[in-house]
Amino acid sequence: MKAILIARVSTEEQRDAGNSLPAQVARLENYCQNKGFEIVQVCSFDESAYSDDRIEFDRIIDLILEQQEKVAVCCDKVDRLSRNVFDKRISVLYERALSDRIELHFVSDGQVITSNISAVEKFQFSISLGLAKYYSDAISDNVRRAQEQKLRKGEWLSKAPYGYRNIRTPQGGDIIIEEHEAQIVKKIFELYSTGAYSMDLLIVKLKKEYGLTWIKGSLAKMLNNPFYHGTMIVKGTSYPHRYPPIISQSLFQEVSKVKENYIKKPYKYAGKPFLYRGLIRCADCGLCVTPELHKGKYSYYHCTEFKGKHGAKYIREEAITEQLSEVFANFKMPEDILEQILETLRNVHKDKIEFHDKQLDMMQRDQKRLTKMLDNLYLDKLKGSITESDYDKFYTQLREQLDDISTRLEKLQQAEDNYYITAKYILELTQRAYELFESSEVEEKRQLIKLVFLNLELKEKKIIFSVQKPFDLIVNATDRNLWRG
Repeated sequence: MKAILIARVSTEEQRDAGNSLPAQVARLENYCQNKGFEIVQVCSFDESAYSDDRIEFDRIIDLILEQQEKVAVCCDKVDRLSRNVFDKRISVLYERALSDRIELHFVSDGQVITSNISAVEKFQFSISLGLAKYYSDAISDNVRRAQEQKLRKGEWLSKAPYGYRNIRTPQGGDIIIEEHEAQIVKKIFELYSTGAYSMDLLIVKLKKEYGLTWIKGSLAKMLNNPFYHGTMIVKGTSYPHRYPPIISQSLFQEVSKVKENYIKKPYKYAGKPFLYRGLIRCADCGLCVTPELHKGKYSYYHCTEFKGKHGAKYIREEAITEQLSEVFANFKMPEDILEQILETLRNVHKDKIEFHDKQLDMMQRDQKRLTKMLDNLYLDKLKGSITESDYDKFYTQLREQLDDISTRLEKLQQAEDNYYITAKYILELTQRAYELFESSEVEEKRQLIKLVFLNLELKEKKIIFSVQKPFDLIVNATDRNLWRG
């Protein structure tokens, strides 16, 4: 009798020398030699037996069905054919064997399926298929549990996002920060959080300063990825990861707020980079003031009067700049007053250290307590002490409390590091505000405007505005008499 040999490995078993393709083929050839079979085809391939999409195996099935005479189909074990009891391919081969058109030989299992097999042998074959499926399902369950355990430990299972790098260690895989990329990531989040940069402007800036070519989709994916502040999302579930964060959670939240505002805004950044595009509204109707280019080089702003005519006038971009420049020029305060304020800040900074330490200790203790409760909750789930639904409910509650503490702890630590530095920076910024506004490029000017002003409006040809805190205190003290004690 002629024989067709089938040897298969799956990804998991390629590491197992006993199940390797050459080992299977050798056993099958010895078996055929002992049986006196003439080998007409040796089919060896790498393919999962649990998948419905089995291209190589389908070709082998076609080869078997094309045979005009009875052949012996030899395989090492039943699970080399399939691990799915619902696989229709196995039914085709099984029915063909019962109708005496082929024989199925499973060498290592010691089973032969022919038209003369008994009910017991048929039952044994069905049991072999069931055990093969059980083995595959058990592997799948073990892999899923192992992956879940790794996720609980904060291990990322896929390729690291931009700003991080996958490495190999003696203990296995790990992820570390790619310092240069991390600085770029942080810069992107910081720039976007100002609200002065659209996606298009960020892409231009990345190309100009770092030589990087990005597309909007990749940039949006980065800005939406909480991995950068310490949280990984897997199949809709959040897990805290154990790798160093690149940005703070508060910065990520600021970026999220800016994205929401951009979605609500009816204008788009396009064409010429008009300085005040989207920053000024009409004081009469609330519509966004529209920029236009006249004679190819002069930028004018006006209300479209879409909601009704109200005598809107055109104003040159230079006229708007002149009005705002006067405000920035008034920011500068006397040097002696500046030094007095800085000295006061130094003293306040010293007085708050004790309060900070107490708050920090309390929050760290709460953080450890909640982390231990999460660990115990997971152990209870593994033991079957609580149901899946109860676990999900308690996990969500504890996770929210832990995230809240982490956010407060982060803000407290940032306050300790940045309180005096930030205040000093703001005061020094006000001293140079006019100089910076006059000399900066469009993107930097937009950042400075959004940092300082609130609710810019155009009334006739006059810019009406309010000033953000704490800059409002400085603007209100432009009369130098107010700086005196």
